[in-house]
Amino acid sequence: MGDLLLRPWRREDAPAVLAIFAASTDLDTQYPWPVRTLDDAAACLERMLAWQPDPAAGEQYPLAVVVDGTPVANVGLAEVSRRHGTAWVSYFSSGAVRGRGHVRRALAAVVDWAFTDLDLFRLELGHRTNNPASGTVAEAVGFVPEGVERAKLRHGDERFDVRTLALLATDPRPAGRPGEGRVSLETGLRRSRT
Repeated sequence: MGDLLLRPWRREDAPAVLAIFAASTDLDTQYPWPVRTLDDAAACLERMLAWQPDPAAGEQYPLAVVVDGTPVANVGLAEVSRRHGTAWVSYFSSGAVRGRGHVRRALAAVVDWAFTDLDLFRLELGHRTNNPASGTVAEAVGFVPEGVERAKLRHGDERFDVRTLALLATDPRPAGRPGEGRVSLETGLRRSRT
């Protein structure tokens, strides 16, 4: 497996965002705006994939998962609560690269970063019960199922149950798999250590 780079999204990533949505028709129903043009992709970068380190403005850290110079996925933290040491985790990937372990490896790196450098204690996520692959990714990184929220999400006219999972800084996490490439993070955010 090749190396991955995780970094904040950039304006010039609009073509990659458009390609991700074009190769992943399931994303159309999950996001509030369709992404079908470069202008749509630019709006997605501004509205949903904006890096926001200011707690007063609502901390969120979406990271582009870059393979061979091209973003192919997103793994991010949102709803960061410094008071409680928690954050909501989300991820999506291009249908063209699913099943290759990119999101799992990126998620493991983001988890380490969140617990070590952001000093968070609990990470939470949820996935539709009709998307078990998303849960498989989370569990492979150590997330523990906590329950099902019935009819939580609505995409179009259909409602979906959501399976919730969480990972604590004190929970065991599996080691990386042999032969996997390196994952580098370029966030610019590090916990100050004394």
